[in-house]
Amino acid sequence: MKCPQSVRVDAPEVEVGDSYMEIKGKVWCMFEQSGVFKGEFKKLGYDALDIDIQNNFGQTDKVLDIFEEIEKAYAHKPSMFDEIVPDDLVMAFFPCIYFNCTSMTAFAWTHNNYRCLDDVQKTEKIIERAKNRYIFYDKLLKLIHTAMSRKIRLVIENPWGLQHYFKQGNFVKHPSYIDEDRSRRGDYFVKPTAFWFFNCEPTDGFTWQPTPKNEVMNVTIGSHKVSAKGSSTAGICSEQRSLISPDYARNFICDNILGKTQKMQYVFKFGQPAKMIVSND
Repeated sequence: MKCPQSVRVDAPEVEVGDSYMEIKGKVWCMFEQSGVFKGEFKKLGYDALDIDIQNNFGQTDKVLDIFEEIEKAYAHKPSMFDEIVPDDLVMAFFPCIYFNCTSMTAFAWTHNNYRCLDDVQKTEKIIERAKNRYIFYDKLLKLIHTAMSRKIRLVIENPWGLQHYFKQGNFVKHPSYIDEDRSRRGDYFVKPTAFWFFNCEPTDGFTWQPTPKNEVMNVTIGSHKVSAKGSSTAGICSEQRSLISPDYARNFICDNILGKTQKMQYVFKFGQPAKMIVSND
């Protein structure tokens, strides 16, 4: 008997909560230059745009210094936030460079990067890092205040590793949602991640889309290629490790923002990882 080459299995529909978020305006993806979340929102029929100070991927719709815009808004001066209304949604993939686990270990004299420095130099490096963390933390709090005072719906994303700065009680609230393993929903890495919702609440869906653990990331967005290797700058995650896969973005949007059911089908080919086909009603 000849073995079949593929078997298609219908997956059950995703069960979601009764609540959902209605977005009548735009979706502003801040600190995202890859266009991944923007692209998935657009596929779902929403007007979305990327805002960032860089445009390495050719996806940034507005090249702006968001920190400068936050300062303007906080001081009640004209800023890009004047264009954002309560019917919109802001997703802020806030830079984690001074909050993540790698940065936290750099506050010790014994850090490997300081091995060739004397005690004075080590101390100066740590003081500099503390000052920079204050600057980033200051901007984050002002962003939250701006959203809260203007009744703008805001979702903030950041890694949630063991030593993350916010895990030590150093934030205004606990995460609204924590994903301990992003690879269960189609991402390239496990990479625990936290999300904070302001002026809105997450919905409670979950789309299971496991990523093969041995899958190697080779990502090209537009003409921009990113490497799986670590960053050459201490304390900064490589571009590739900072990326979120389109599959994960779609699943998170449907599961935790829109409360939208997805119809999924898994296609199995012998000797190959399962592939999923998704349709949205």
